[in-house]
Amino acid sequence: MDLTKEKTEKYLMHTYNSIPMTLISGEGCHVTDSTGKKYLDFLSGIAVNALGYSYDSFNKAVSGQLDKIIHFSNLFLNNLQADLAEKLVENSSFDKAFFCNSGTEAVEASLKLAKKFGKKKKNGAWKILAMNKSFHGRTSGSLSLTGQMKYRETFLPLLPGVVFADFNDFEDLKQKADGETCAIILEPVQGEGGIHPADKDYLVKVREFCTRSNIALIFDEVQCGMGRTGTLFAHEQYRVVPDIVCLAKGLGGGLPIGAILATEEFNLFEPGDHAATFGGNPLVCSGALAVLTELIDHDLLSRIKEISSYLFQKLEDLSSSSAKIKEIRGKGLMIGIELDGNASQIAESCREHGLIVGTAGANVLRLVPPLIIGEKEVDEAVDILKKFLK
Repeated sequence: MDLTKEKTEKYLMHTYNSIPMTLISGEGCHVTDSTGKKYLDFLSGIAVNALGYSYDSFNKAVSGQLDKIIHFSNLFLNNLQADLAEKLVENSSFDKAFFCNSGTEAVEASLKLAKKFGKKKKNGAWKILAMNKSFHGRTSGSLSLTGQMKYRETFLPLLPGVVFADFNDFEDLKQKADGETCAIILEPVQGEGGIHPADKDYLVKVREFCTRSNIALIFDEVQCGMGRTGTLFAHEQYRVVPDIVCLAKGLGGGLPIGAILATEEFNLFEPGDHAATFGGNPLVCSGALAVLTELIDHDLLSRIKEISSYLFQKLEDLSSSSAKIKEIRGKGLMIGIELDGNASQIAESCREHGLIVGTAGANVLRLVPPLIIGEKEVDEAVDILKKFLK
C-alpha cells in the first residue's frame, strides 16, 4: 500500500472518498503525482486555483509577505486587508467587506447579517428562503440552507425557519416567501447541484420581489464568482445586484479566504456581532490581491471570455457526435457536461489518461479549470474527453 494512503487511512477521519493518488507539485495548468505522472488539471482544487500553479506574481506576493508577517489578528489595523477591501468594493456595487476563511464561513456570516436585518428592519423577520439542489457548505448554518437531503439527513434537525423553493421557478419562490422571510439566498450558477445557471428573467424578478417585499437578497458566488464565469462577479452578467454576496475559492488562488460584500443598507455588524480570528490575515490578503490584480488590472477577464467561447465550441462539436452527452451548460469556465450515464467512471478514465475533471452529481462532469488556460490546454482536454464520450 502507498505510504500516504496508509497514513491517511490510519490517522485521518474519513470525510472524503479520496482519489488514490498523491499530488506533490504543480506548474501552470498541470499537476504531478508521487509517481512522476503529469496531469492536465481541469478541476483546479474545485474551482480554487484561479491562477493555476506556481504563477510567478502570485508566488512572489505570498513569499514576500511570508518574510514580513503572516498573522497578528484583527485587533490591529491591517494594510493588506484594507487594500483588498478597497479593491473589491471599488470594482463592485457594494460598500463594505468582511473577511473570513472559507465559503461556508462566508455563508454563515451572510446568514447572521440577514437575521440581524430581519430583527432590526423587518419586525423580527427570521425565515430564510433557499433553493432546492443548492449547496452552501457543511457547517450547521450553511448546511441548513443546502437544498439536497443527501447532505442534510444525518444531521437533522438543523436550523428552523428555512424554506426551499425550486430554482428558476419564480412563482414557487413567491409562494414560499411570507412576511417572516428576512432573506433569500441562491447561487447565480448552481455548482454541486449540477452546474445550472439561473435564467436572466428569473433573477430580475427575484431582485424586484426582494426590493418590493423588504427581503435581503444574498448571492452565493463562492464557486461562480471571482472571474469564473467571465466577469468578476457572476451577477454582473444578469445586471442584477444582490444586497450581500458571498465569495471564497478563487479569491485566494489556493489560500484559505472567504468574504462577504454588502451594500450600505446591510452594513449592520457591530463589534462583537461577528468575527474571524484568522480572517483576512496579511498572508491570504497578499494572495487575493495578486489574483485580483491579474483579473482586473491585467485583463485576465477578457481572456477568460475568449477561451470560454473556444472551449464551449469544442464541447458542442463533441456533443454533436456523441450519444453519451445529453447537454452542455454553464457560464465562462464553469461548465457541466450532463451524461447519459455515470460521470465518476468517465472522470476516472480521464485521470488514467492524464486529465483531471470533477463531477457535480451522479451524471454531470464538472469542468472548472484554472482561469489561465489557453487553446493548447483546451485542445488537450477535449482530445482526452473524446476517447470516452464519442
